[in-house]
Amino acid sequence: MRTLAAVLLFTAASAFAHPSVSVVIDSKGNVYYSDLTQILRIAPDGTRTVAVPHVHSHELWIDAGDTLYGENVWYNGESLNTWGNAVWKRTPDGRVSFVHPPRPGFNKDFSFVRDAAGNQYFAIHDRNEIRRKSPDGRVVTMARAPFKDIRWMTVTPNGTVYLIDLLDLVRITPDGKVTTIARNLASRALIGDDRHRVQGLWTDRAGNVYVAASAEREVKRVTPAGRVDVVARSTFPWSPSGGAIAPNGDLWILEYSVTNQQRVRKIGTRASGRGR
Repeated sequence: MRTLAAVLLFTAASAFAHPSVSVVIDSKGNVYYSDLTQILRIAPDGTRTVAVPHVHSHELWIDAGDTLYGENVWYNGESLNTWGNAVWKRTPDGRVSFVHPPRPGFNKDFSFVRDAAGNQYFAIHDRNEIRRKSPDGRVVTMARAPFKDIRWMTVTPNGTVYLIDLLDLVRITPDGKVTTIARNLASRALIGDDRHRVQGLWTDRAGNVYVAASAEREVKRVTPAGRVDVVARSTFPWSPSGGAIAPNGDLWILEYSVTNQQRVRKIGTRASGRGR
């Protein structure tokens, strides 16, 4: 990890534009999230510790054996104007190692969007395609559609993909059927673009999708039928960027501030539809 720490370099501007969107929970109830400089763990008793230091991670994934995976992204400075990346993993005993050692450019071959069978899902933006890569390396085009701007994605254990298409929520079933189930989950920007107005998304066991509508400072739950409800709100200077549903139904929300600080907080049970 010393090499991994040594290559960490990123600009404040890039970090501000791109908060972390992932919260993952292991089988023991430990909650993991990124604050863009390290990975933090919250134990079931509330103890907070550093799980992986010196990494700039936007997405996380945890496998069935509780091994945690993440990225490290860095900027090589204005003189070079280049980027680098690495993919790391942390085993349950705390050991951290590289899946992909430091390399130039951005990560394009390791997806943090994975189903229970181990399939990986990728967005091919210039072709408006979603591709699925099986554990044996076979790649198929799952769906192709006139997407406006594919943003964040998540997948259910059985392989149903949900993605943010600019401001809309789109569902892609395993057989490739594409359906927009909710539109305009945040208002359009008056100035600038709309790319970060809707960010992370995650699901629960009932088939609901939760969306971080950052521009509205709201977390919205979208039912399989397309009904949209606000289940949590953030207060200035915070906005939601991601989250997760714990096995007991608790909603965890990842938030970022106007100065790009990040925190996670537990809201309470949401699977039943109760709010506060």
